Amino acid sequence: MPDGQILSHPAGQPREPVAGTADPITVEVVRHALNSAANQMKRALIRTAFSPIIYEVLDFAVAIYDRHLRMLAQAPSLPLFMGTLNYAVDEAVKGIGGEEALDPGDVLIYNWSYGTGSHAQDVVIVMPAFHDGQLVGYTAIKGHWLDIAAKEPYCTDTVDIFQEGTVYPGVKLYRKGVLNQDIYRIILANTRVPKAVAGDLDAQIAGCRVGVNRFQEVVARFGPETYAAAVEEMFDHGDRVIRDYFEKIPDGRYVGTGRMDSDGVGSGPVPFEIALEVSGSEVTIDFSAVPEQQKGPINCPLPSTMSASRVAITMLAGYGEPPHEGHFRPITVKTREGTMFHPVSPAPCFIYGWPALQAIEIIYRALADAMPGAVPASSGGCICSCVWWGIHPRDGSQWMDGAPHPVGQGAWSGGDGGTMLHIAESATRFTPIEVWETRNPWVVEHMRLAPDSGGPGQWRGGAGIDFRFRMLADVYATTVFERSEFPPWGLEGGRERRANRCELAV
Repeated sequence: MPDGQILSHPAGQPREPVAGTADPITVEVVRHALNSAANQMKRALIRTAFSPIIYEVLDFAVAIYDRHLRMLAQAPSLPLFMGTLNYAVDEAVKGIGGEEALDPGDVLIYNWSYGTGSHAQDVVIVMPAFHDGQLVGYTAIKGHWLDIAAKEPYCTDTVDIFQEGTVYPGVKLYRKGVLNQDIYRIILANTRVPKAVAGDLDAQIAGCRVGVNRFQEVVARFGPETYAAAVEEMFDHGDRVIRDYFEKIPDGRYVGTGRMDSDGVGSGPVPFEIALEVSGSEVTIDFSAVPEQQKGPINCPLPSTMSASRVAITMLAGYGEPPHEGHFRPITVKTREGTMFHPVSPAPCFIYGWPALQAIEIIYRALADAMPGAVPASSGGCICSCVWWGIHPRDGSQWMDGAPHPVGQGAWSGGDGGTMLHIAESATRFTPIEVWETRNPWVVEHMRLAPDSGGPGQWRGGAGIDFRFRMLADVYATTVFERSEFPPWGLEGGRERRANRCELAV
């Protein structure tokens, strides 16, 4: 690629020609049936997972795609994964030789960061779905595994991708329903907590199987032609919803700026800017002016750059509808290869999520100039992640856990901000204290709203939360706290307020 060339990435796939027709009622029934199938995948995963990071925090995404890798449905879980799974499915299928190499009962595993958009611990399981012997689509689950033999169970100072854990490049874990024992043994050999990883892997497979069965039932119930027509009409409606919102925004180019505290290995902030270009009902999000890829792990792979853009737009303009491919069609993303938001191997990516979180808010900051009052002020801008591990004094076993933590949300023109997880994790949770104290060697001494921590104004920013943990045994810990140097900003005269903070007392 010529140096400095800007790449354009349409976020949604185009309409497919269909032979059948579907009336509006059928379209809605098909849409809800697909959403129900995705929700059943989610429930199967939660009910069978071993780790609280899955069954309590909901650090995963489940989705159903058609044969053309267009998203049909995604259950409410981790919004930041919204736009990444089509990339992962595509690369996983390419890895085993293409769709002609797929058979019913196959299960693929994939986690290469530049294809998943995530750190390597977010492992993707993919299953193909067939109707009358023809491939009709895929179910996929991306879930966070507690450990995959990286330099640490959670990494904040890696300098290349190969320090960040074992790579599964798109291989068949099951072939026609039969487990490949060699690959399974490799998976369990490359983790510090094999029991938890085995349980969560089996839960992902169970969820994908449930999704395949429900997906195939939807196609069989309506017949391939009616089903296909209903899907195209569903996508067209989502397309219109997003376009209707942006047609109300004055055409122009709007720029927002942000700063990361550091890149994880060097000192000093990392500033960047994102531009939003509105033209009629089309919106382009331009990341081409961001810095070159960083030495530390704050690089955000292209799939998550796409996902951050999709989350920002659909959360704002989607009117609360469950997202699907049609909502993405009006969006185009521009990047430059080799930059912080489009890194190439071997750039480290483990803390990819934190620039993605900021990107969502920078997009809103840019939109604030175009439509005053339409977007909220800055949130705490982080998920304040903590990961702990060690030897449990109860039985001498190795234990591991982790969770995001809530922050104050920005006020909006008409209401105060709340206290919750960042919008990119808005359908997830942190583990209940009772579960924490039962499983882990600590006591939570307090969890309380922090007085006067929200930004003042006519409408007040949401309060932060103060947690205090007292450890009952020696513990290793890794923390990722952004916005500790640069506090949340206000809009339209509102004031900034308390930055995030993490302290260790011995």
